[in-house]
Amino acid sequence: MNSFFTGIITLVLSGFIAALFSKKYKVAILSFLTTVASVFCLIPAFKVFIEGENLTYSANFNPIFQTVNFTIDPLGAFFIIVISIMSLMAVIYSNGYLKPYLEKSKNINSHLVFLPLLIASMQLVVTCSNALMFLIFWEIMSLSSFFLVIFESDKKEVLKAGIKYLVFMHVCVIFIILAFALCAINSGSYDFSAFSEVLKNNSHLANLVFAFAFIGFGTKAGFVPFHNWLPDAHPAAPSHVSAIMSGVMIKTGIYGILRMLSIMGTPSKGIAYAVLIISVISALYGVLYAITQHDLKRLLAYHSIENIGIIGIGIGVGMLSLSYNNPSVAILGFGGAILHILNHSIFKELLFLSAGSVYIKTHTRNIEILGGLIKSMPYSAVLFLIGSVAICALPPFNGFISEFLIYFAMLKGLLINNFFTLIVLLFSIAGLALVGTMAILCFTKAFSIIFLGMPRSENAKNNTKDSDRVMLIPMGFLALLTLLIGVAPQYMFNFVLKPAQVVMGAQTLAIPAQYGDIMQTISICALSFLAFVVVLLLIKAKFSNKVALHETWGCGYDKPNNFMQYSASSYASPFLSMLKPLFKKVFDIEKPKQLFPKKAHFSLHIDDIEEAYIINPLVKFDEWFLSKFESIQSGNIQSYIKYGLIFLVLIIIGSFYIG
Repeated sequence: MNSFFTGIITLVLSGFIAALFSKKYKVAILSFLTTVASVFCLIPAFKVFIEGENLTYSANFNPIFQTVNFTIDPLGAFFIIVISIMSLMAVIYSNGYLKPYLEKSKNINSHLVFLPLLIASMQLVVTCSNALMFLIFWEIMSLSSFFLVIFESDKKEVLKAGIKYLVFMHVCVIFIILAFALCAINSGSYDFSAFSEVLKNNSHLANLVFAFAFIGFGTKAGFVPFHNWLPDAHPAAPSHVSAIMSGVMIKTGIYGILRMLSIMGTPSKGIAYAVLIISVISALYGVLYAITQHDLKRLLAYHSIENIGIIGIGIGVGMLSLSYNNPSVAILGFGGAILHILNHSIFKELLFLSAGSVYIKTHTRNIEILGGLIKSMPYSAVLFLIGSVAICALPPFNGFISEFLIYFAMLKGLLINNFFTLIVLLFSIAGLALVGTMAILCFTKAFSIIFLGMPRSENAKNNTKDSDRVMLIPMGFLALLTLLIGVAPQYMFNFVLKPAQVVMGAQTLAIPAQYGDIMQTISICALSFLAFVVVLLLIKAKFSNKVALHETWGCGYDKPNNFMQYSASSYASPFLSMLKPLFKKVFDIEKPKQLFPKKAHFSLHIDDIEEAYIINPLVKFDEWFLSKFESIQSGNIQSYIKYGLIFLVLIIIGSFYIG
């Protein structure tokens, strides 16, 4: 554990040290120190996996916190590995991304301080076993990420997104506090091990605690209907911060849910059904709204909701299997969910970093005005394509493996002798299949409109070169990971078994041999497919002749232009037209005023129905209600003294009444 805390201290200090250097070296120093810290944090995590024994450090903080235990078990070690590697890739990438901001941004030093602080707080969240200290680290994580989101604070929409994010994070922590308070009151301790003893002996209390915890942690993760902050915060943040938030930070919400499951033991059937149904809805909702988006980072943000839903489906199937006493299926569900945590971190970070490369070069996130970027940004285009294939769960990349495990768990769960379970699982399988179909539609739209065709604006046309090498290297590493996991799933399956067993509360569980055999078969098929593709490419390179290109008949148009191609809206329109009741469409139209108009304008924006019909009306009511008290803020000191005296008198009267 000494190595781990050395890494944490290095992370906390790294931002302050980097701020002391000249602008030219700031981010490089931060990257170096983050690399050193990541190595220190990874050492005990890998030690837990290799030696199979938990690591614990105890610190005495009496009388407030009592004894605080920091524990690295396989579940915590898994998250340490994900946080360390994924965050490091984003920090290295920031060397290129932050170059344009070094001179003009006044927030660069604070950004360099809060970035490693966010990473350190996430590491402490997944190792702390004391409820009070956990909440402190959780709050540090929320506040540091808030300051990272508002990096470009001179933009009104960025500040609005940041404040919205902060409000949601403090709402979520209220429910986590309620869950921990119930446990602490009944156990007389703040330690998670004491919570476990109480919850395992009181099923009603366990259900209530898990419900509060799921709302709190589920808000951080982005489950529907607690997701509303996410599509605004991710686009507002710099791309490397978006990558950390989507790829890593929202997974701390999943960690909280998994940790509560490990504490409470076997969940009730009702709770398991609720998690599974909410997760299916989240996956469908996320991918459906992703298709409607024209902002590239907002599109990716909705896909985070989708993939959190997919992770939740695996957790829900695992919980359901535990409640029906079927551990061999539960290990598939939890294993698939935990592997998808890793897989989503990899391909979503790759996609956000690719989106950042596009933004830095074109200065826009609007898909509708891009196009043809594959000619000037070939490496970024290929890397975005790899991430797109992976997130669509297509072989031989990593997304296929984790979703296959979740499908396999649901299919094995059909053998549970219960009619309601059968119906729920069948709808879940159908829902996940529909999610996959819509994901393919969304990313064929995104890739083709951004990188193929002709430039649709000067932003896309004036771009002449690809991203810096320091940005492409971490993206290339992430792309390589998506392929390696896809072609060697048997090793990754064994890797996630230990954290899955921690969630199940089973330290020793006989894993059916057929599971390993299936993973081995998938590996052989993936390698065979890759070998076949390589052979085809070699044959093409050896024997193909030069192809003569000729203009095809252009329907009478001699010179095609950027208006004669699909837009993002028209590409998805046939599918979305079937689902009109699920959207609120906002049109911006400037109609032509003559036969041959010089200009006309049409744009379509899809509002999130939850925001349009629930969040916005609540905000408007709140503004109306508070406006009734504007007269109190008179600026007159005598009035304020009067209010204070009235309040004091009321407090005194109230204290007598209570006494």
